[in-house]
Amino acid sequence: MQPGYLLLLYLFPLRVELLTQKAAMLAFYLLTFAATIQAHGQLLQGSCNFESNTCGYTSDADFTSWTLHKDGRFVALDTAVSDDQDETGSQREITGVLLSPALEQAEWSCLRLVYQITGSGSLEVSQRMEGKSFDRPLWRSQEPSDSWVISSMDLQGNTEPYRVVIEGKPGRSAGSSVAIFEIHIIPGYCLDCDFEESHLCGYSNQWNANVNWYVGGGGTQILHNNIPNDHTYNNRTGHLMYVDSVYTKTFKEVAKLVSPMTTVPMSGCLSFQYQRSAERGSLFSVFTKDRLGQYQELWRAGAENQSDWRGTLKEWIPVQVDLKAPYSVQVVFEVSFNSPRGGRVAIDDISFSPEFCSTDTEPTFDPSIANCDFESGFCCYIQDQVMLSSWRRVSVMPNIFRNGDHTTGAGYFLLAHSQLSPRFGYVSRLIGPTLPGNMKYCLRFYFSLRGYNQTDQALAVYLQQGSSQEKIWTQGEKSRGIWISTDITFQTSQPARVVFVSTCRSFWDCGSVALDDISVSLGDCELTAGLLSPSLPGNCNFEAGLCGYTQDRQSDDADWEWRRGPTPTSYTGPRGDHTTGLGYYLHMEASPMLPGQSVRLLSRPLRGSRGPQCLRFYYHMYGSGTGQLSVHLHRDGEDALLWQLSGEQSIAWLRATVEYQSDSQHQIVFEATRGSSVRSDIAIDDIILEGGPCPGEQKKYKIFKIFVVTHG
Repeated sequence: MQPGYLLLLYLFPLRVELLTQKAAMLAFYLLTFAATIQAHGQLLQGSCNFESNTCGYTSDADFTSWTLHKDGRFVALDTAVSDDQDETGSQREITGVLLSPALEQAEWSCLRLVYQITGSGSLEVSQRMEGKSFDRPLWRSQEPSDSWVISSMDLQGNTEPYRVVIEGKPGRSAGSSVAIFEIHIIPGYCLDCDFEESHLCGYSNQWNANVNWYVGGGGTQILHNNIPNDHTYNNRTGHLMYVDSVYTKTFKEVAKLVSPMTTVPMSGCLSFQYQRSAERGSLFSVFTKDRLGQYQELWRAGAENQSDWRGTLKEWIPVQVDLKAPYSVQVVFEVSFNSPRGGRVAIDDISFSPEFCSTDTEPTFDPSIANCDFESGFCCYIQDQVMLSSWRRVSVMPNIFRNGDHTTGAGYFLLAHSQLSPRFGYVSRLIGPTLPGNMKYCLRFYFSLRGYNQTDQALAVYLQQGSSQEKIWTQGEKSRGIWISTDITFQTSQPARVVFVSTCRSFWDCGSVALDDISVSLGDCELTAGLLSPSLPGNCNFEAGLCGYTQDRQSDDADWEWRRGPTPTSYTGPRGDHTTGLGYYLHMEASPMLPGQSVRLLSRPLRGSRGPQCLRFYYHMYGSGTGQLSVHLHRDGEDALLWQLSGEQSIAWLRATVEYQSDSQHQIVFEATRGSSVRSDIAIDDIILEGGPCPGEQKKYKIFKIFVVTHG
């Protein structure tokens, strides 16, 4: 078998010799890798080792082409690419998009990518459904390495054809490259592993000076000769993972075998086989580890099993444990010893099933029962009937004096207001639905205060567990009259309820307290906020920049400004963003512009689709001289109007919904035009682009529709 080919996106040919040497060093490993998988008969359509061709993978013609390299040699892209510069004279960013052939895989599968980022750059993998405008992000990395790296990502079963999309961007520094050596797609879950393949299914040992996991079996032993038969084949030819106490120095030394990071929510049964060679002297546990580095114990070989150890020493013991992971986690197998005579621990045949280990296991709790935007009532929230004052559900129509709700700007929210109370002091309590115990939650909500002189009791959140009540949050901000978001991470030890409490001890110190858009999710707020995962294309809350949107510097007169807090001119513009109240948004600053001048913001190019698309965004049009805000569909050098609004609308952020259809590549354009005076600032925030029709708001809010279809 001849050496493999390689796909490479390369900037400068300065490391050709070095990379060639690395490829030669890895030739034996990669050939063994491919041969082992082929022997198992596991490769599915879409797998490729690039030995003789690209297996149906093609470069997207709208981007730089990936180059196929023979015999492990690395060659630059076209020489002209290296000389390509932007208007500032800097090296222009290179992007290459590699598309798989159409894949049809109805069952769950695992994609493993052998890649290397040299110098600087990024690599992103997405899933593209036929007829959809937006790709679903699966995985992304910007970490450079000195050797090849294996990454795993789960592919959920699909009844419709899809393509794997791999986007590479080498950095602008000399010698930067992004390379792919092999793509393997196999049936099953990425957590599954029998350790028979040389890549170990993406499992890795976290290096320790004295205690580490090693590969055992294969007919030869490098470190120890007393390794047992593996569980898969029950012979010394098969492989397993083991850790030995022979070099142990202290009990604090822990051997960690870490799985690939899951890329989708997973709930089910994790199974594996393990064995010990000694009755005492070791501690063996299994944890999950999230992206924040937080551990949660799943299982431990504890004292309850000691009576069985003597009869099962050096025998494989099956273990099944329920795994509930609503966000990405790694499974960590940890072993520690109290002395060099602690023996050995081995594991084999790790597998995952979407069914829980026991029929008695409760299904994963759906925390959305605690979500409420109060548009249709109180949802699952109830009032404390003992209290003399209650939360009222109110709606404020768009106006220039008072904010509406947070959800749409014209909907419903809850209000606790002292001036309507039958006495000077009051306490309003809103009680949420019961949440199961022994779980971590993230509570999010929006609140707004007006007129409070003392805010420490204006709004507080309590966790009610049994007869006890614990305060988990209290308001410390001064009254600002805008919607501010709050995230609270809390842990329950038993079934619990969240209680919102507003207290007014003195009529003269109190004002109004508004509450809206309550949501509860599983896990730490930093994880569930999506801050550690890639955002969907076209979506942007402007908290970290423009998200791929660009200023139209050819067709407009100025630029959209990225701003936090109020705009410079009084009596126009928002006082805060829509996302958090304290974050960023885009706005047109009217003061340096002339009447009739405009600013334009362009989305990245979007593919056409067979069905409708839904665009949602929030806009702010407050000021006596407010001009016009328009949304266009830009295609083939021309604009088609999708949505338009003129004049002053409200002091609140309002939501717009636009449904459109286009079967060819296009861009979305946000255009703001200055009005008659400096009091005509216009702002936008929280853009969401989704495939499919806009969800059921037709009865309540006007949806603008336009169908732009190319024929013939």
